[in-house]
Amino acid sequence: MPAETSIPVSADALAHSQRVSAFLRARLEQAGGWISFSDWMHDALYAPGLGYYAAGSIKFADPALDDPKQLKGDFVTAPQLTPLFGWTLAKQVAEILRQSDSLNILEFGAGSGALAHDILTALDAQGIAAHYQILEVSADLKARQQMRLGAWADRVTWLDQAPTSFSGCVMANEVLDAMPVEFFAWSDDAQLMQRGVIWDGDQFQYEDRPAPDTLAHLVAQRMPALPDYRSEINLQAESWVRGMGQWLTCGAALLIDYGFPRHEYYHPQRHRGTLMCHIQHLAHDNALMAPGLQDITAHVDFTAMADAALTGGLEVLGYTAQARFLLNAGLAEVMMQQGELGARSNAQMRVAIQKLTSEAEMGELFKVIALGRGIEGDLLGFRRGDRRDSL
Repeated sequence: MPAETSIPVSADALAHSQRVSAFLRARLEQAGGWISFSDWMHDALYAPGLGYYAAGSIKFADPALDDPKQLKGDFVTAPQLTPLFGWTLAKQVAEILRQSDSLNILEFGAGSGALAHDILTALDAQGIAAHYQILEVSADLKARQQMRLGAWADRVTWLDQAPTSFSGCVMANEVLDAMPVEFFAWSDDAQLMQRGVIWDGDQFQYEDRPAPDTLAHLVAQRMPALPDYRSEINLQAESWVRGMGQWLTCGAALLIDYGFPRHEYYHPQRHRGTLMCHIQHLAHDNALMAPGLQDITAHVDFTAMADAALTGGLEVLGYTAQARFLLNAGLAEVMMQQGELGARSNAQMRVAIQKLTSEAEMGELFKVIALGRGIEGDLLGFRRGDRRDSL
């Protein structure tokens, strides 16, 4: 698709998308006219100064601050919905800190800083003066986080790369889904094809080529050949989880994202894959539209994440749906502690909780997996409804 989009955008946004499009066309020319979808997704999201997460734009809407009829940004995440999410999560974080004898928290991709703000607030109320580290690839989001977290300036630091050694609690909320994925498709004669992107002189288009042997072997291990079936494999996320085993010396990582165990991820009925894009609160699956202006995501294969953790020397400490995790971790008690907030605030809280826990909303689609070492017994958020046996 050309840089233009049928979704109304400002002249500045359109001009930015045209610059990103020109950058991508140059990349294609340098590569001989074809690049893998994973390379396309990486550049569309992370190209320095140009990609969606590397350039200045409002990504995260904040229902607490924005006009509900004119939400800014492109999507809403759980911490933006209500501080109850972070306050509840803090109960699980506190248990991990106690077990690891640490006060250190490390968050990857901290978004607007809302989750860090709410966790620090809740931990302070428990008398836990945690040290909070953030690894953020977006310069504009880092600046937003620094403004929001000014009250803890002496206890919050930003990192440029993962630590070489870490003990404590690691968090990543909706991070895995934004890591570049390989896009593949089975041909009618059951040959695995790697999907890539070309420029035909007028627009970006997909073009399939026979998959390299390594990719074909990995996919064949995970699903049977199904003609006219397309899907994704997130090798970068798997590498990231394996690598965590080299530096997480004691503690646990809480990874929260939308996805499925493998037998559901590659189900025959999910034959169009899971790619999803977000722009101005509209969701669609055209990843080639409006480069630089939209988020591009893929659901998470949690079986792959568990396997990567085990290969990296970590344990899988728990896996369950977000609704069950929040209820186990004490969401109801946190709600009760808020008392009467006023009719409007109570109504907003009920709507947010419904979205977080309903099977028709985020409650079932979003999962929580805990990976770590040196943790004894069942973690608070997984004491009922643990689904590790489904991975």
